[in-house]
Amino acid sequence: MRQNPQRRTALLDAAIEVLAREGSRGLTLRAVDKEAAVPTGTASNYFRNRDELLSQVMTRTNERLTPDPDELAATMAAPPSQALVVTLMRRLVERMRTDRSSHLAMLELRLEGTRRPELKAELTRVFTELLEANIKWHLDAGLPGDRTSVLLLYLAGSGFMVEDLTLPDFLAPYDLDGLLQALVERTLPASAEPAAAR
Repeated sequence: MRQNPQRRTALLDAAIEVLAREGSRGLTLRAVDKEAAVPTGTASNYFRNRDELLSQVMTRTNERLTPDPDELAATMAAPPSQALVVTLMRRLVERMRTDRSSHLAMLELRLEGTRRPELKAELTRVFTELLEANIKWHLDAGLPGDRTSVLLLYLAGSGFMVEDLTLPDFLAPYDLDGLLQALVERTLPASAEPAAAR
C-alpha cells in the first residue's frame, strides 16, 4: 500500500503528543488515530505494530529536537568561548521548553525501554551515536573543554531537563541563567579556552 509521508509524520507527531500526555500505556494505534483526527485503522496502515511505532517515534522525536541549522550557524558565528557554550546551553533549554512533548515522550521511551530489551538496545545505540556526534561537534567547533567536559555538560543538562519537565516548581526559586553560567564555568575553566577566545 502506498503511504503518504506527510500523513506518517502527522501520525508520529500525534503519537508524541499521546506518549507525552498519557504515558507509554496510553500509546495505542487507536489513540494515535484519535489524536491525529484520522479514521480508525489509519495508523495500523503505517505501523505494523506498537514496537514499530515506538521505534519511529524515537526517530521523529530526534528530528523535532534537532536545532534549526540557520539558527545554529548564526549562534556559532561567535568566537569559541565559555560564553558561547552558555548560549548553546540556553538555546537547548529554550528548545526543551518550546517542545516539551518531545522531551516528555523521550522520557517515556526511556522508561518503556527498561521493560523492553529491544527498545532499550535501540535507545542505547541512538543515544550513544548522538552523544558521540555532540562530542565531536563540540571539539571540532573549537569550544573549550575535552570529551569528559562535554559528557559532564550533557549529564548535567539532562538532569536539569528531567527536573524542569517533571517538577518545574522545584527549580523555580533558582536563577536559571546563573546556574547555566556556573555549570559551564565550573565544567570548562577559562584556562581550557583556546588562547584566541581569552
